[in-house]
Amino acid sequence: MQLRVSEALCVLPFYMPEATAGLFIGCLMGNLLAGCIPIDIAFGSLATLVAALVTAYIAKKGGSKWLLPLPSVVINALVVGAVLCYGYGVGVPYYLCATYVFIGQALSCYGLGMPLFFALKKLPANLYKG
Repeated sequence: MQLRVSEALCVLPFYMPEATAGLFIGCLMGNLLAGCIPIDIAFGSLATLVAALVTAYIAKKGGSKWLLPLPSVVINALVVGAVLCYGYGVGVPYYLCATYVFIGQALSCYGLGMPLFFALKKLPANLYKG
């Protein structure tokens, strides 16, 4: 299980939908520089992109702020869990891979992302589009 500080950024599309591209490119570059396998580079990065797009959509539709980290938690659990299980062959069943990713993502996205969300909410409105 991993706790990634960078996953706190999953709430940024709420304030700035254009952060979606930055999250995707940042994930892609991180995976490339870390020497990940091609399937991880492709699908891990796409999972981040889709999660960010869903987060921006939730924000646009006025969804609950507590739903904002959920796309990153669920999508990464499903996709990265599969990459770990089938791409890296970690030797445990898929449901365990997905569960561990889910727990790590939930701790990172809710434990770090929601405090970031509330900190950004205190900034003057002219600093963001919220």
